[in-house]
Amino acid sequence: MDVSGKKAIVFGGTSGIGLAAAKQLAALGAQVIAVSRNPDRAGDLPAGITTRQCDTLDRDALQALFAECAPFDILISAATGGTRAVGPFMTMDMDGYQASFAKLWGYTNVVRYGAGHMTDHGSIVLVSGTPARKTKPGQVAIGSVGGAVEAMVRAVAPEIAPKRLNVVSPGAIDTPMVALEGQARDDLYKQMTASHVIPRAGTADEVAQAITFMVQNDFVTGTTIDVDGGWLLS
Repeated sequence: MDVSGKKAIVFGGTSGIGLAAAKQLAALGAQVIAVSRNPDRAGDLPAGITTRQCDTLDRDALQALFAECAPFDILISAATGGTRAVGPFMTMDMDGYQASFAKLWGYTNVVRYGAGHMTDHGSIVLVSGTPARKTKPGQVAIGSVGGAVEAMVRAVAPEIAPKRLNVVSPGAIDTPMVALEGQARDDLYKQMTASHVIPRAGTADEVAQAITFMVQNDFVTGTTIDVDGGWLLS
């Protein structure tokens, strides 16, 4: 796909990985609509990016947004959906575990209601996470959700062809999702990645590069790309 002149919608597009993807697509000449629950937090954006407010769990608002923006060529979701439960499964609050799946429901809504408004050879990319296939202690909920996202992509991709559906799976990435600052933030990422082949946190731009690849490569569908610093190998 030649991205120049194409229309892209990026959910979670005002922060972290989604914002990095929006900026990379805009730099390639795409017209980008960055969507989030709090679009004002994006700050100053480069030319080619506009913002909209929408919650991926609000199906009526989502369908209205897609109808208004149709047709479009690129659909990306890096929206987290809500809170994440952490800790051992046997002591985990089950309401928290269930709430972690808001990310999955948001993604399924985006694909279900968005795909029908895309051009015939459009590209959809979702964001999973390395715990889907190698779960560290305390990541049962995150791993379960990521695994469900990746299974959904493999199941749905043949159904919506020739539109393409793929997923990018990041490892430990330095994004605003982690609220710590300064030395405490550095120490957390060092601890998280000490055993990885590349012992550092990744950047949002490094993940966004994989998203952009998925968009541009017309021979890739139903596939997961890992951007994890060797997490799976550690």
